[in-house]
Order: sequence, then structure tokens, then C-alpha cells
Amino acid sequence: MGDLDRVYAKRQRPEYPQVRESALTAEEAGLVEIPLLGWVAAGQPIDLNEYRRRVRVPPNWVRSNTYALEVRGHSMIDDDIQDGDIIVIEKCEWANNGESVVAMINGETVTLKRFYVEKAGIRLQPANQTMAPIYLRNEEVRILGIVTGVLRKREETLAVRYQGAGARASGGI
Repeated sequence: MGDLDRVYAKRQRPEYPQVRESALTAEEAGLVEIPLLGWVAAGQPIDLNEYRRRVRVPPNWVRSNTYALEVRGHSMIDDDIQDGDIIVIEKCEWANNGESVVAMINGETVTLKRFYVEKAGIRLQPANQTMAPIYLRNEEVRILGIVTGVLRKREETLAVRYQGAGARASGGI
């Protein structure tokens, strides 16, 4: 993404409904780099396409197992995760109901969806009313991580939106 002139911050909470401008440069904001490992489908599941770049994120988003993926598709638009956004992922193998996760299906394809445990198994729910959920048995799903933040390039700036992950979240910027 390169160095950016200004950093924008947005929290996904009702008391912060709009993006606020900060006068800080990326360096002054203390952003740190994490690996961008590839892209993930926000739509139909796809094979994980690995490539290595780095992106800058607020330091309070980074834990020992943090990485980023580029989003391709529109299944998470109701959560304001758009095609082309960069999602920040905390690598873990479990999630709470309702959390946005990167999940591997049958050891082959990877997708971005909301995660729910149900009596019959797992439901991977798109955040797009026009798309159907994916129902799977427990053994067919492996969680690769939960979404903790969303980055969006806007012209010469970067929008940073905290995606919160329940008790795991350490806050936005």
C-alpha cells in the first residue's frame, strides 16, 4: 500500500457512525506492518491464493498471530466489508457465534463468513441478504482466524475500521 499522507479511523459502533479524519501520517500514528498472505472469497468459497506483501495497521490490532487477507466478493457487504478491502485476522481455531471468520471448508476452499454453531453442525452466514448460508458438519470446517479489523484504500488515504471480536478485542484507534 505504501506510505499514506493521512490516516482515517472508524469504529464499528453506533457512537462512531462516520469516518473521522486524523492529522497524523502513517508513521506518526505508529502503524506497524503485518503480512498480507493472499486473498479470501466473500462470496463463493475459493482456493487460498497465497502471495506475500505487507500492510500497516494500528499496533493494538497486532498480536503474535496476526495477518491480513484481501477480500474478493460481496457476501459481507452488510457488515461493511467490501470487495478489495484488506481484513486483519487473528489466527485462531475457534470463534464465538456471530464472529466473522476465515474458514476452510473440507481442507480445500477458504471463505469469509459469520460463524454459528447449530444443533446439526456449522452455519457459515453471509452478511448479504441476497446470499444463502452454507451448512456444514463440524468436521468439514476449520477456522483459520477471526476478523479483527478492516482496511480500505480510498484515493490517497486509508480507512481503518475496527471490527471488534468480543472479549478478544483490545479496542480501535
